[in-house]
Amino acid sequence: METWKIMYIPDKPPIPPENQPTVNVVAAYIDPKFANTLIRRLNQIAQLESLRHVKRVQKKHLEGGKTQLSVVLCVAGENEDQCSISHEVKELITTYQLNPFTTKVCKYAASSKEEWEEQCKLWPTSFHPPTFNIDGITGFSDEDSQSVSSFMSFAIQLAKSGSGSVVNAAVIVDPSVKQVIADARDQVFSGDTARNGIILETKLEEAFEAVADTEGLVRCKTLHSNGLPDNPEQLDTCVSCLHPWDWALQETHLSYSNWHPLRHAAIVAIESSAARDRHLFPSSGEILDTSTNMNHLESSSTGSPAKKQRTDLKDEKVDGIPNICCESSHCASAKPYLCTGYDIYLVWEPCTMCAMALVHQRIRRIFYAFPNPKAGALGSVRRLQGEKSLNHHYAVFQVLVPDRVLECNDNE
Repeated sequence: METWKIMYIPDKPPIPPENQPTVNVVAAYIDPKFANTLIRRLNQIAQLESLRHVKRVQKKHLEGGKTQLSVVLCVAGENEDQCSISHEVKELITTYQLNPFTTKVCKYAASSKEEWEEQCKLWPTSFHPPTFNIDGITGFSDEDSQSVSSFMSFAIQLAKSGSGSVVNAAVIVDPSVKQVIADARDQVFSGDTARNGIILETKLEEAFEAVADTEGLVRCKTLHSNGLPDNPEQLDTCVSCLHPWDWALQETHLSYSNWHPLRHAAIVAIESSAARDRHLFPSSGEILDTSTNMNHLESSSTGSPAKKQRTDLKDEKVDGIPNICCESSHCASAKPYLCTGYDIYLVWEPCTMCAMALVHQRIRRIFYAFPNPKAGALGSVRRLQGEKSLNHHYAVFQVLVPDRVLECNDNE
């Protein structure tokens, strides 16, 4: 990879045009002067409840300037015959002397413009882009692309900044002012060491190889390097999201004081962001958390935390530190609610636990560089961003990183 590239990860995996599932419907050619009357009546007696994305009318322009209209009368039966047509529809066929025929339409709504264009070759359908207005879904400007690449470069350097190990890194950013709110690395192991005390002395480019396939997606391939264990799984043990259940396999002699299974990079960054809020807004009326040590986490099922109250801040200072929000005209003079409106940059695609934590934090956009083929929750294994039952949805992007960024040293 020679240049940066940002790819939007849709809520549902794209379906190749040739594999689009279809269903049979009963249609007929109609006289254009009866179109309005027929469509109104059909919408009353034969609604297309399971095919709301399918347009009722197909319009074709014939030679000589003539227009041909055909209309979907109803969904065809299982045997593709017309015996299952309702009595009311049969009356319309008789009244307007229609000649019904069976044709195919796409079963599901298009998830992209490309899918929609292919669907319309069979029968016209509707395409509705995501209703939430999030910058980047339809493309990035040069300035925004530069900003994304800069923050992702920072995350990558952070991932390999530890003492001899490569871990996942997270950077929470306020895009309105292009300011880093919090950054963190995996803290599952004390001192970023792997099981049995093995320290992975490797650079980022030695820990994985980014290979672009024919679809432009990046896959991570574990590599060996001199002096490293023969077991390839030990090479990426430090990246917590790649093996979220690995903590259950820890040897019994490993002290619990040396590791914590929940301290993934995204979780630690969220904790740092919350600590920042408490420092900048100490009198917000929020219930104070007297223990910020993640080693003593308790179940949140016993009660729900109080919501953060908005607090007006003029030109005041907190412990001698100027109010960051008030220094910018783009930021409201009030305490932020969780991470609403913020972006997060991750080197590796998050696991389900981290992805759900980012839902609860109201993150706006997620950028990750490398997929997580075993436990990825945002494209590789699952697509949590498309789960309709959730009360918040974010946009997800994969950033293809140039080789030169992976190969550079920390001091360059």
